[in-house]
Amino acid sequence: MAEAAQPRIGVIGAGPSGLTTLKNLRQAGLANLVCYEASGTIGGNWAYTEEEGHSSVYACTFLISSKKLSQFEDYPMPDCYPDFCSHAQVLAYFESYARHFEVLPFIRFHTSVRRAERDPDGGWRLQIAGPDGESEQRCDVLLVCTGHHSDPVIPRYPGVFPGTTLHSHSFKTALPFRGQRVLVVGAGNSACDVAVDISRVAARTAISMRHGQHIIPKIVFGMPVDVAYRRLRHLPKPIRRFVLDKGLRLVIGRWERYGLQPPSRPLMEMHPTLSSDVLAQIRHGRVIPRRGIERFEGSAVVFVDGRREEFDTVIWATGYRTVFPFFDPSFVDWSEARRLPLYLKMMMADVPNLYFIGLFQPIGCIWTLADYQARIAAAQIAGRLARPTDIRARIEREMTHTHWRFEDHPRHQGEVDYHDFRRSLIAELRTARAA
Repeated sequence: MAEAAQPRIGVIGAGPSGLTTLKNLRQAGLANLVCYEASGTIGGNWAYTEEEGHSSVYACTFLISSKKLSQFEDYPMPDCYPDFCSHAQVLAYFESYARHFEVLPFIRFHTSVRRAERDPDGGWRLQIAGPDGESEQRCDVLLVCTGHHSDPVIPRYPGVFPGTTLHSHSFKTALPFRGQRVLVVGAGNSACDVAVDISRVAARTAISMRHGQHIIPKIVFGMPVDVAYRRLRHLPKPIRRFVLDKGLRLVIGRWERYGLQPPSRPLMEMHPTLSSDVLAQIRHGRVIPRRGIERFEGSAVVFVDGRREEFDTVIWATGYRTVFPFFDPSFVDWSEARRLPLYLKMMMADVPNLYFIGLFQPIGCIWTLADYQARIAAAQIAGRLARPTDIRARIEREMTHTHWRFEDHPRHQGEVDYHDFRRSLIAELRTARAA
């Protein structure tokens, strides 16, 4: 495509999805690019910081997906990296990736998009706040790579808790909670990671779960669990789930032995929690399982089974709403949506120059699949891949025919099976014509 005819392309976010988006746009011959990054570094929430207000990994964070299935397919992680890398190793990998593919010159750091709205001619007007103040800029195509970890969900219960409360969004390290009685609320990866970390320094650590959850060790039968699952991917789904479920029961045993409730839905119908440490800490008595909260009575928490306990701190590891503060809610509001109305979790039916990259939740790594989404977007923008003419019907089918019978809840609105979704993305790319 001649440079004079190239569209001006805006990318929001320089996390891993933003980096692979820039890489793929450049490889498609598109050079009129600008990426807006609110922080001073790449990596998104993998750039650890103790600063308030920036969603980052915790000081104790390690990958929950394995190195083999977390490396970009065109840029392997270093051989010296372990199966489950630390956040510092992951960030170093992203920095190396950005240098290798020469995307850093296209990123404007400390620059946030305050508002994005469409022009009458279909383009985009962006209200930008950067080091030189505020300005309005225009682009022809917009790619949103911000994820959904910006609007924490904090449930409400009767009563007022007088102690310290915070969302896991603000948690950085366990040190401030030394010697305290801490209750972590939630059952996902964040809840288990925070509870395990705090249990090493707190006087007492409990974890409150409303429902039973599938907690899966990161290593099974001597291999990362996502690698083990990949070996089963060619089996019919009922057999695949049966084999995986029975194998996990052999490895873990009965949930009641951990003081946990049995999972509320079958395996693969709710997002599992990957953690070897929390199960070990429960069996060691360092993390104490508790049922859901019924109410607060001063500094005491009353649980639904009638148990009453005093705590100094409550940490809400209760997830996020999918929001985009730069869009008017009348344009995009999926905060309570049960399913995302997007084809391949990236394209709206009526807005052909807008793409969401990395806005999905696999049982596995996000950014390796975001790479395929970005290839699709780049091929469409470069004119080598046609946008489906029946996109509305495809979106409807995608929303009603999920990879598994995922729970009908906002938590699972973007849930996908890693391998099924990868096949769908590759199939879409196969229709692209040569440059």
